[in-house]
Amino acid sequence: MKEFNLTSEENLIESILIVDDQPANLRVLSKMLEGRNYKVKKASDGESAIMAAQSQPPDLILLDILMPNMDGYEVCKRIKSYDKTKDIPVIFISALSDVFDKIKAFEIGGIDYVTKPFQEEEVLARITSQLTIQTQRKLLAKERELLEKEHQLLRKEIRQRKEAEAILYQSRALISSILNASLDGIAALEAVRDTKTGKIIDFRCIVVNPVTAQIFNSQPEDLTGKLIFKKFINKIKPELFTAFIQVVETGKSLEQDIKYNHKNEQKWFHFIAVKLGDGFSVTVRDITVRKKLELKLSKLATIDGLTGVYNRHYFNNILTQEWERNCREKQYLSLILCDVDYFKPYNDFYGHQKGDSCLITVAKTMNNVVKRSSDILARYGGEEFAVILPNTPKEGAIKIAENLREEIEKLNIPHEKSNISEYVTISLGVASIIPDCESSIESLIKIADNALYFAKENGRNQVKFYNHKELEIRNKNN
Repeated sequence: MKEFNLTSEENLIESILIVDDQPANLRVLSKMLEGRNYKVKKASDGESAIMAAQSQPPDLILLDILMPNMDGYEVCKRIKSYDKTKDIPVIFISALSDVFDKIKAFEIGGIDYVTKPFQEEEVLARITSQLTIQTQRKLLAKERELLEKEHQLLRKEIRQRKEAEAILYQSRALISSILNASLDGIAALEAVRDTKTGKIIDFRCIVVNPVTAQIFNSQPEDLTGKLIFKKFINKIKPELFTAFIQVVETGKSLEQDIKYNHKNEQKWFHFIAVKLGDGFSVTVRDITVRKKLELKLSKLATIDGLTGVYNRHYFNNILTQEWERNCREKQYLSLILCDVDYFKPYNDFYGHQKGDSCLITVAKTMNNVVKRSSDILARYGGEEFAVILPNTPKEGAIKIAENLREEIEKLNIPHEKSNISEYVTISLGVASIIPDCESSIESLIKIADNALYFAKENGRNQVKFYNHKELEIRNKNN
């Protein structure tokens, strides 16, 4: 398999569509982005933006929330409704004074947001992060396309080999030349059957090429005629032995990926086994490079680029999964939303680099507190974090939230612009319910968000909990 050339990523030209009804904002953003060699397109209203996106789909869209005739939410919703533009990342633009519904923005397809007045470092960082993910997705798609072509070639090769079985058996010299020239591992094995029952009990190696012999740390001649297959497969994946028997008995081919520690190195192999007389032939290909690339890209798609914890997209997916599971099992599902207190003044006073360093330290500390493998810590927004706690009732969730608050306070990160402490602190809102048909994920998030709001309104650096009844009482009082 040809190794995919990742350096092609450097030659990609990213285009960005800016949508804003204010000419001044268009000028500021255009100048900022063009200075970084982005290809910039502009639209001053929703209809123009949709037409521009349809005509020449950009790599990313910066979309203002408040516009006449059609607001940013509607523009995003319509862009996401078309196959041609549904995968374009959308970053919302909102003024600090605007009423910005973050939940709605993410629900209709937005992936991030920036606020006016623009902080150039923040805008470029968010754009770079999303374009990197988008680029990696394109690279993975190209790799999959290349792999599919190779699979087609493999299937074609297998058909050709089956058609040539009779000829190959008549000419051992021809078989040897083909096997020895192949870059793939190839072997032919015959069934060894119980003399009384007729059942297959093992497979004997008839032909083994040098590539296959290397997997066994042996020479081809040392493997020919030997009964080593069952013992070898049982070390890797015991259930595969039965699967190979089915290939011989049913004539149905078998194709899988397997992981194998070869010479103290973890490697991945792709194999195709087809019936050959009273046995089978198998073709094995080393796909370690592709697998490592897939794992790397998978991590990029789920991890927040700054803090190293899970991102909002992964949070949404896991929360949905845990909601459905806890609903089936009738178990408590708890959610913690937390916010770094007075983080904007911190950023303004210490600078964005210190702000990023603060968020990284906070995330790392929180990750050490959230220890269970089933618990998920994610970056929910700019300075907001969220913790999913499956099978956890109110008491356990509050205890974890309080531990998070205490550990952040113990860091003693100086914060001269905080109104409540000389150090960085966090406020936390906790929600805990047993999912059922009368509730929803949105209600769980709303309860936790209201609890967080209450914690901030009542002095910050504290944990607040709401259940359904408390939320109803508070809404009535308001």
